[in-house]
Amino acid sequence: MLRLQKFLAEAGVASRRAAELLIRAGSVEVNGKVVRELGTKVDPAVDRVAVEGQRVQLKRKLHVALHKPRGYLCTRSDELGRSIVGELLPKEWGNLYPVGRLDRESEGLIFMTNDGEFALQLTHPRYGIRKKYLATVTGRVEPRQLKSFTVGVRHMGDMLKAEKARIIDSNNTRSHVELELAEGKNREVRRLFESLGMVVERLQRIQIGPIKLAELKPGKWRTLTEPEIKSLLPKL
Repeated sequence: MLRLQKFLAEAGVASRRAAELLIRAGSVEVNGKVVRELGTKVDPAVDRVAVEGQRVQLKRKLHVALHKPRGYLCTRSDELGRSIVGELLPKEWGNLYPVGRLDRESEGLIFMTNDGEFALQLTHPRYGIRKKYLATVTGRVEPRQLKSFTVGVRHMGDMLKAEKARIIDSNNTRSHVELELAEGKNREVRRLFESLGMVVERLQRIQIGPIKLAELKPGKWRTLTEPEIKSLLPKL
């Protein structure tokens, strides 16, 4: 038996938190009856679960590492017809969604999945999954400036912070900086440099937890191995 919200998460409908909202909204039926109680348990082999009239069944969980190129959106659809990351995967994997986001002009490692629990543990701040980025910045970056990043910078009402920051190389024209973040607020790396009046020319995510981008080429993907999944989710 599974709690209903866990069943919906494992079926790839939504994260567990989003599934709870669906239940409270009356969008979920069990054996033809609307269920709003979060503690409800279901037997996947016996009970018929539907969300907004569409039957939901457990699917094989997929966990994919993708090298997102520039110009792609991390969303399942786009009303303007712009390129989305799902187009880089096999058509039969149309139910996969991105775990977290990279903005359209950023590139690098992102996970795609239909596993709501996996997505929750990788994106919720309390789990503190660290991510590494390589930023190419216009102009010279000084060590004292990076020190402010690790202390914390107030920007547009948010406190932005890097856990680690180091200069790989720097000159008067361009600098290459590696940053490690634990929370990952919206456009956080770009905003850290904006707080210094600096522009990020290129931004690449090179690592999530222990999983590295390594030799994965832009637009290419691979499935994560069981040991890799366990290394990301030690609490499961």
